[in-house]
Amino acid sequence: MTDRTGIFAGDDPFAIARAWLAEAEQSEPNDPNAIALSTVDADGMPNARMVLLKEIEDGAFVFYTNYGSAKAREIEGAGKAAFVMHWKSLRRQIRVRGTVTREDGPLADAYFASRSLKSRLGAWASHQSRPLSSRAALMAEVAKVTALHGTAPKRPPFWGGFRIVPVEIEFWADGAFRLHDRFRWTRRDRETAWEIARLSP
Repeated sequence: MTDRTGIFAGDDPFAIARAWLAEAEQSEPNDPNAIALSTVDADGMPNARMVLLKEIEDGAFVFYTNYGSAKAREIEGAGKAAFVMHWKSLRRQIRVRGTVTREDGPLADAYFASRSLKSRLGAWASHQSRPLSSRAALMAEVAKVTALHGTAPKRPPFWGGFRIVPVEIEFWADGAFRLHDRFRWTRRDRETAWEIARLSP
């Protein structure tokens, strides 16, 4: 597309996404990799929350969570999810929709091992999204798992990653007079070529 130049140039949307994130890492004060993740429950009721995107692969976006959490249960029920990544400092955003599968192999093990010890123990202690009687009860559970797992806890079987394989990616950048630039990349599945369209603001 002739007018897709500058920050929108390139034939690989994942490379563009990585470049935008790298820029944001130099300007965003907190969590430049934060995404607003959207799911739906069994009744079709939508849900959203902020999570941290941990990897932009050559074909997918990866984040990690407790598999017992509401987000995980909803993802596994629908097999689909969406997210938006927005940077105030750059006045840009990326929207993604796609299918989702688990990442619970060596990549998940390696990422879990890279987390701080307190974060790893916290993952063992938290029954994410479940009712909790008090903070004291949570801290007692942390003490219990610390005694049990020590200083080298392995990844819990109920904790791991999700890989979002997009069928749609939209890159958005602020424009003068609210005439924003938007380019939508769509494809039927991972094996088909991307179709790219400029969208009206």
